[in-house]
Parts: sequence; structure tokens; C-alpha cells
Amino acid sequence: MKNAKYEKFEQTNIFGKGMPNEAFSQYFVGESFLNPLTKQGDTPVFLANVTFEPGCRNNWHIHHASKGGGQILLCVAGEGWYQEEGKPPVSLTPGKVIVIPAEVKHWHGAKADSWFSHIAIEVPGENTSNEWCEPVDSFQYPAEG
Repeated sequence: MKNAKYEKFEQTNIFGKGMPNEAFSQYFVGESFLNPLTKQGDTPVFLANVTFEPGCRNNWHIHHASKGGGQILLCVAGEGWYQEEGKPPVSLTPGKVIVIPAEVKHWHGAKADSWFSHIAIEVPGENTSNEWCEPVDSFQYPAEG
């Protein structure tokens, strides 16, 4: 369900918006927010609710790993987009699960007319790292959805 108004979106975002995602802001077009659900170091799996304002998306990026690794997105509120390099964008709505294997270049974020939240799960692996690439430009970003 699209939610252009934050007040309405907030009622459906059950894991909360969190704080501005300042540490990674250079890798996003628009403003995003991060609400960690597990504490790094307390568990081998890090989970966080990532919230995107309308039109916000992260840059193209790759989760590297020599074994295992990657990311899982559990869509929880609003509407968004996910796209792998060379493939068409996929519409994201609450309940949608996206499994992103290691070494796949991709991006994800909100639709232009909706707030969006997903739980990001970092899949444990060996020799993991994240490579941030170029921003998703206006020609790549879907105008409608």
C-alpha cells in the first residue's frame, strides 16, 4: 500500500523509522533512516529496519563474499523497488521477500510516491565486504509503479 504521507505510513511501519542513516548517506539519493533490530556482535546475523522517504534509493552496490554472504530484504511497509543489473525493476510491497546472492549488483529503495521500509538481513559469509557503486540516475529509476 502506497503511503505518500508520513503520518499514515508510520502507523504501518511496525519496526519504527529509527534515526537518520548519516553513516551511509553518501550512498543514497534522498534520506533514509536506520533502526537496528539486533546489536552487531551479539548475534551472527545483523537485522535492521531501513526506511526510505519517497523517491529515496541507495546506490548500485554489491555484497561480496568468498562463501555465503549476500542480503535478504523483508518488505514491511509502503512500496518500493528492487533491481538487479541487467534485469527489470521488481515492485516491492509488504510481505515480499527478496534474496540477493553475493556478487549481484543491485539497488533498492522507495517508489517516488511512497515511503518504504524493509528489514535488511546481512547473510553471514566468509570474507564479506560491501562495494558501493554509482547512484541510480533518473533514467534508471522507474517514474511510475
